[in-house]
Amino acid sequence: MSDTDRPNPDALLASIQAADAKSRRGRLKIFFGMCPGVGKTYAMLGAARQAQHEGCEVVVGIVETHGRVETQALLKGLPIVPRLQIEHRGAMLEELDLDAILLWHPRLALIDELAHHNATGSRHPKRYQDVLELLDAGIDVFTTLNVQHVESRTDTVRQVTGVRVRETVPDSILDAADEIVLLDLTPEQLRQRLKEGRVYFGARATAASENFFSEGNLTALREMALRLTAEHVDRQLRTLRTGAVGESWHAGDRLLVAVSASAHSAELVRWTRRYAGSLEAPWIAVAVELPRPLGPVSEKRRMENLALARQLGAEVVLSSGAHVGEALLKAAQEHGATQIILGKPEGPPWRWILRHRSPVGWLLRHSGGIDIQLVRTLGAAPESRGKPERTAPDWTGYAAAVGIVLAVTLFSSLAQRWIGYWSVALIYLLAVMVAGTVLRRGPTLLLATLSALLWNYLFIPPILTLYIREPQDFMMFLMFFAAALIFGHMTTRLRERERIEHRREQRSTALYQLTRELAAAGSHDAAVRVVMTRLAKAFGLNAAALLRGDGGVFDATAHPASTWALPLKEEGVAAWAFQKRQPAGRTTATLPDSAGLYLPLLVADRIEGVLAIELDAQTTLPPEQRELIETFATQLAVVAEKERLADAHRNEQVIRESEKLQKTLFDSVSHELKTPIAAISAALDQPVVNHEEIRSANERLHRTVEHLLDATRLESGTLKLIMEWCDPAELAADGVKRAGVPADQIEIVEPGELPSIRVDAGLIGQALATLLHNAVTHGNSNTRIQLRISREKGVVSFEVADRGPGLPPGLEERVFEKFFRAPGSSPGGVGLGLSIARRLVEAHGGTLRAENRSGGGARFIMHIPTGGELHLPV
Repeated sequence: MSDTDRPNPDALLASIQAADAKSRRGRLKIFFGMCPGVGKTYAMLGAARQAQHEGCEVVVGIVETHGRVETQALLKGLPIVPRLQIEHRGAMLEELDLDAILLWHPRLALIDELAHHNATGSRHPKRYQDVLELLDAGIDVFTTLNVQHVESRTDTVRQVTGVRVRETVPDSILDAADEIVLLDLTPEQLRQRLKEGRVYFGARATAASENFFSEGNLTALREMALRLTAEHVDRQLRTLRTGAVGESWHAGDRLLVAVSASAHSAELVRWTRRYAGSLEAPWIAVAVELPRPLGPVSEKRRMENLALARQLGAEVVLSSGAHVGEALLKAAQEHGATQIILGKPEGPPWRWILRHRSPVGWLLRHSGGIDIQLVRTLGAAPESRGKPERTAPDWTGYAAAVGIVLAVTLFSSLAQRWIGYWSVALIYLLAVMVAGTVLRRGPTLLLATLSALLWNYLFIPPILTLYIREPQDFMMFLMFFAAALIFGHMTTRLRERERIEHRREQRSTALYQLTRELAAAGSHDAAVRVVMTRLAKAFGLNAAALLRGDGGVFDATAHPASTWALPLKEEGVAAWAFQKRQPAGRTTATLPDSAGLYLPLLVADRIEGVLAIELDAQTTLPPEQRELIETFATQLAVVAEKERLADAHRNEQVIRESEKLQKTLFDSVSHELKTPIAAISAALDQPVVNHEEIRSANERLHRTVEHLLDATRLESGTLKLIMEWCDPAELAADGVKRAGVPADQIEIVEPGELPSIRVDAGLIGQALATLLHNAVTHGNSNTRIQLRISREKGVVSFEVADRGPGLPPGLEERVFEKFFRAPGSSPGGVGLGLSIARRLVEAHGGTLRAENRSGGGARFIMHIPTGGELHLPV
């Protein structure tokens, strides 16, 4: 196989993952028609009864029969989920009980009227979102839909029928459908059904026949339904022909649509969605951030348009600049767009082609190899058009401009006799330039105009007239007027760019400070506290971090660093965002009436928790702020994942160490148990029993068992100290006896008087015996072991020293680790003796350390607190 024929590994992996996800997801079947009355619900119920007959578990989530007898008859024998009762403004409304179906979890659910808007208080504002959640849960869904409810077709439907459709579903729902069943009737057949009362009844049927159900409307709607179904089938056929991992037929096309606060932007977004669907091309929606912020109404409308674009499958991008055309071209170049789609401006073409500030004209002149599509909008519906939001005039700026020009005029009148009237023009020009750095465009241009007129009227001869006698004065006046306007315009543009860069710098600084403080945070708790503090400083928002618990389950307990006490009723919203890994709450399409915005903390395909942000009904989050907050959430997710991975790494290290210790223990214990047992067996098999060999093996076996038992008691905490006053010399003698070392191999050095110490005599004697036995085992047999006892203030020290090879450099502390044996040490022992000795000494509040002696050998020094003064009973 050649390299050109070999499939792309990344595409193949993506295809496998997509197929796996699709296998776990429920199947969606849409019964599609041109309008009500074509038999969608009837056909859906018929298909459901057939599926039930074949053994499929079917439940009716919600079906609207509209009083049709033949439709009601098909419901018999099908289990029906009771509808959810929701109170709204004193009335009880019935809606789909989503939780009940999820709890039932049938194989197939029937959900009628996919485009229905749910009542306020429901989990999702729209029914198609309920269907998506059922599909994600692995439940198959049969549903019904009319062509006028498809989002990208609503503008065409309004143009044809004059009816504004409010209940819509995004085109992506049809794209995700596994099967679309078209219910088709001719306009004559449908009008006959309407006349027979099989669609509507009485006067309603008559009114419908004369308006929406006119033959022209039905013909147009039928054509739209047929065309949309054909596009869906054609897309499926192309997928089969190109293969799951084949290249897109139109991989080179990428569309960009400009989105603003205009009511026409929604129509432009829908047109782009239809066009992108026909090309099978990706598309992005770009909103431009201008120097002057939008008002509340315009900002809300722009956010709605962006939400529509995101809902229809666009990638939403934010761009900033003082000129709309420049910002759009920059975004197109950065994202590789091949076409920029704009609304066609009103008025004669020369007006918007030649105007410098016109985005359309500027893009036509500077777009280069990027095509420009101008789309004629049909005009927004009257109810959605709204009143244009007017910006209040800058009366303070205009007043300042007048004040500045009066002050300059007064100063110039006093100084004219020394500087001349031509120099006055320079003073006026300087005032325009300086004022342009602080005033808006309108006041700056007013200042420039007044300056030119006053200079002419008061200073150019003949004064107190607008007449200019000398040609050079006239040229000077024209040049001054042009320079003033240009300087005022340029300084205003520079200030606008400065304002944009300042806002961009603020966001970059906030993100930089967050990243820097997160990097400096010494713990996970400190990192969460940093995020909460930054949210409060940057946005003035209270927030709560809900991090996942053990086992990856949702934990509704807010982190202690949180600044918002999450209400109990909000925990369900946070849990939904965690489980579905989608934003929920205010400003989203899921539970928008909640008290906050809930952002899942996602890293790749893993979720680390939920960031809950408190928002009241009046708070709006512009796209720029929403994008920065989502970046904050991503940073918090990365920190949470880092901490979790660190914990997992530590646990893995503990497991590895445990396995290593387990193997060492098994090997050592096996050797230490088998060796003395083998020695005893060999001694017993000899003709003359060697009692000394048996005794030595028995002592070795006894010592090994005792060490294991002592280690177990220390680890479990069951070792209890029996404290009593003891003489240090007697403790030393007991240790020598326990170690079984001949007296001629031990040199005990002690001062004349030693204070009594309060210890557990048996345990301290055992610790001394371990040190002495270790010295005898690893020391030089030709030299005596030295046991030195000394006293300091409140402490009695026992020092055991030998003249052996000493301790390997750097291993002075490791010799006290469990099961550690120094390289080159003599065989025997399990490596627990010194570890147990240190634990016994530390149990008395003392210390045990090891060091090498000068001249060779090792020294173990044990410090034991005296335990106070001994008081004899009276």
